[in-house]
Amino acid sequence: MAALTEILPVEAVLLDAPAANWREAVRRAGDLMVATGAATDTYTAEMIENVQENGPYIVIAPGLAFAHARPSPAVLRTGMSWVRLAAPVAFGHDTNDPVELVVGLAAKDASEHTAAMGALARLLADPGTARALREATTPAQVHALLGDGPAPARPRGRAARGGDLHKILTVCGNGVGTSLFLKQTVEGVLDRWGWGRYVTVEATDTISAKGKADEAVAILTSREIARTLGDVGVPVKVVEDFTSAAEADRVLRDTYDV
Repeated sequence: MAALTEILPVEAVLLDAPAANWREAVRRAGDLMVATGAATDTYTAEMIENVQENGPYIVIAPGLAFAHARPSPAVLRTGMSWVRLAAPVAFGHDTNDPVELVVGLAAKDASEHTAAMGALARLLADPGTARALREATTPAQVHALLGDGPAPARPRGRAARGGDLHKILTVCGNGVGTSLFLKQTVEGVLDRWGWGRYVTVEATDTISAKGKADEAVAILTSREIARTLGDVGVPVKVVEDFTSAAEADRVLRDTYDV
């Protein structure tokens, strides 16, 4: 699997970019992926359409939007971009607006960028690194920080033979972006609890989630996607900040009544 700095090259980092609104902010992220050969202009349009259709669920933390769409022919290879805006813009999110950082993702499939997403989730969950990324003055500084993050998470095992393996679904509109980001955060909490061998976390899209709901003990997602899912027969838990281990911990404790 590709490392974060391999799919997010220094040429895909833009600082203090002007944007009048959220569409221009997403377009900035898309333009960088076009310039670095990860996608075509069509994919940028698909990212904007994703927000128009599904709402601002891509705003996964205060000030942070994770722009992406489904894998499509417009994606030439898996790539990412990093756009720090000159001035924050509103995406229409109830709690996480305004946005000052847009991270773009163009994914060829749902698995190739898993390691990079895990690395990014751990970086943004670390307050010191997150602050350093916000304060970086050059693209080279950002890129260096992206390559100097916390150590990779340990491999996750399975429950001992005869044990019950619970499943939690993390859900977004496409199953390859924000849901995968939330999966990494939730797995980090479960591993810290020592429950990683007994609970599996699967990132998926809204359509698939409805079919898989009866396999899960709970669904974790954004408020916008929770509205889209409706009643699926299992608890649907809203997470406002996908980078927050503390919030994931609270939601998991509520799910398991611990």
